[in-house]
Amino acid sequence: MEQRKPLFDQKPLRMRMTRANPCAYIEGNVEQRLALDLKENPEAHDKLAMAGFRRVENWAYKPVCQKCQACMPIRIDCAQFKSGRNLSRIYKSNQDLRRSLSTSQVNDEHYILFQEYLTNRHEDGQMAAMSFQEFTNMIHNSPIETLLVEYRDVADELIACMMIDVQSDGLSAVYSFFDPLSSNRSLGTFMILDMIALTKELGKNYLYLGFYIAQSRKMAYKARFSPSEIFVHGEWQALSVTAEL
Repeated sequence: MEQRKPLFDQKPLRMRMTRANPCAYIEGNVEQRLALDLKENPEAHDKLAMAGFRRVENWAYKPVCQKCQACMPIRIDCAQFKSGRNLSRIYKSNQDLRRSLSTSQVNDEHYILFQEYLTNRHEDGQMAAMSFQEFTNMIHNSPIETLLVEYRDVADELIACMMIDVQSDGLSAVYSFFDPLSSNRSLGTFMILDMIALTKELGKNYLYLGFYIAQSRKMAYKARFSPSEIFVHGEWQALSVTAEL
């Protein structure tokens, strides 16, 4: 008689709780995270992402703050996505840019653009003093498939980059940076629109955008991309429904 390995014999995931730190998005709040080292369980990433976890280097994490539930994982339903007039204008105005995907080593060109972006946009942020080695670790310490998407203009100048994780059900936008002197292009918005297009090209369903925080100007913009879903109460729900909770 064939005996199957019971589910409870599978190795449990080792979760860790971080220390409380000041919240980067809501002044006066503190943040704690539940984290897992993906180097030990890289195959767990997809299911964790589908349950609202994010990745940074080799860690998958999710906020578990005692007095706040403002951070809500968000993903765009790419098949049903509808681009309004303003988003369509931004997308069309950047069609002169050439997109390329790379898994190769990051270089000085990427780092210089990254530093220019931080200096002009996030000078007081946690990443402002990041060294070249720390910058490269953002990509090369990933235990899953991670790509660097480049955008170059007609003069072959690097103008924008986005780091993305490849998941079974979609793509995940990890971090983006761009030429701060090209603010008229709305490059941050354009890259999200182009990642929606790439998700469709790859035959996948969702573009994961990290966390939506209605109280934070830095994070509330994600509601512009509709229809989108928020992970609350253990399931993905339409943003229009959860926004009323």
